[in-house]
Amino acid sequence: MTDFSQIRPFHDSEVSEILGYIKDNPTMRQLLHFGFPKLSEEEQIKLLLSCKKIRDFQSRIMYPIIKNAISKSVTQFSGEGFEYLNPAQAYLFISNHRDIILDTSFLNVLLHENGFKMTASAMGSNLVNTPFLLAFAKLNRNFIIHRGLSPRETLEKSQIVSKFIGRCIIEKNRSVWIAQREGRTKDGNDRTQQGVIKMLSINCPKEMALMDYFKQLHIVPMAISYELDPTDVLKMPALLAQHHGVEYIKTEDEDYHNIVQGFVGQKGSVHISLGKPLYEELDEIAAKEEHANKQIQALVELLDSKIYAQYKLFSSNYIAYDMLTGIHKFADKYTEKELRQFERRLENRSNSEGNISRTKFLEMYANPVINKLKL
Repeated sequence: MTDFSQIRPFHDSEVSEILGYIKDNPTMRQLLHFGFPKLSEEEQIKLLLSCKKIRDFQSRIMYPIIKNAISKSVTQFSGEGFEYLNPAQAYLFISNHRDIILDTSFLNVLLHENGFKMTASAMGSNLVNTPFLLAFAKLNRNFIIHRGLSPRETLEKSQIVSKFIGRCIIEKNRSVWIAQREGRTKDGNDRTQQGVIKMLSINCPKEMALMDYFKQLHIVPMAISYELDPTDVLKMPALLAQHHGVEYIKTEDEDYHNIVQGFVGQKGSVHISLGKPLYEELDEIAAKEEHANKQIQALVELLDSKIYAQYKLFSSNYIAYDMLTGIHKFADKYTEKELRQFERRLENRSNSEGNISRTKFLEMYANPVINKLKL
């Protein structure tokens, strides 16, 4: 038996004890106050402690908290593609990645409202560097992807994660969300990393064809689109460092600040698009490519094209493209008022290095348009 203890979410039998441990944490108290402002502090704690299973915590606590965040920071929240899916079936959602917490939280809101079970979700170990954050993540059915390991340790942990994902979907009938790449896409250029697909392939039985195993995972391409990225200004230092070819070193509390700003910052409209599960496409890859590495690369390219196609473009994307290129190709996609608002956002967030920071900021919003034009 594989030992999943270092990566797995909590078991239901552990929930009561953990809630007793985190109920007095200041962050937990703030979240409860945010989600349930009409309840007294005593009633909030009573509601928290009434949760006996992960499902209880996700539906009774997290769902109202995220719904309140949507009402305060999202002008329009929408989703599509659920008609392609069966609520009785587990899926592997492979998604572009914009926000540390909300990408999966928004998906789970829509799953819950459409009669599906909420997902188990991958989260980097760099984001759970305190006992509270680790407990909170595991209560939300997050499983941990360990970062910063040696190549040997990375392989060992990848084997465990690959087996865990396969076990969730095939044996436990629990859907899984995983980002198409390690970490968030900071420049808006959503590209699937081959290493993510290779990790998923590790659990394929030796006697089974790789594409047949991937069909058992019921892979669903997912695109999440934000009209406005509330953390766009926080991503600028990393983008500028990348431009200058220097290593970017995060500050100690940087991830936490990104989580908070992502949660409370204004996002405009947010849209989630779920594609049809990949079955026939995997058969086509198997028929066309003989070697596993070629099949994995073909799947990477397929996922990219699906996510580009599903990505919903907003006025901010079209404006950024037109400003970046200097042509007015999409002038009919936005109003004069939207243009002025975006220009003010650009001016407020990209004045540190003149034209370089301006270009990097515009690329962040324009790249989804560029990628869609490639299709």
